[in-house]
Amino acid sequence: MSTAVLHCDACGRPRDEGDHAACRARRAATDPPRYCTQCGRRLRVQVLPLGYAAECVRCGPLPPR
Repeated sequence: MSTAVLHCDACGRPRDEGDHAACRARRAATDPPRYCTQCGRRLRVQVLPLGYAAECVRCGPLPPR
């Protein structure tokens, strides 16, 4: 049985490695995610007038925001 490792959506590194305070601060400023939280791969992101649309090649689309 494998355990899921969550990744930071701003830098792509595993969340339990290092301090991600700067990542959270950047995200708080309405920056769209750059990396998938499930697998750590880079996302395809489209910035829209009222938010963004993001999709991971492996995991699929993220909920719109």
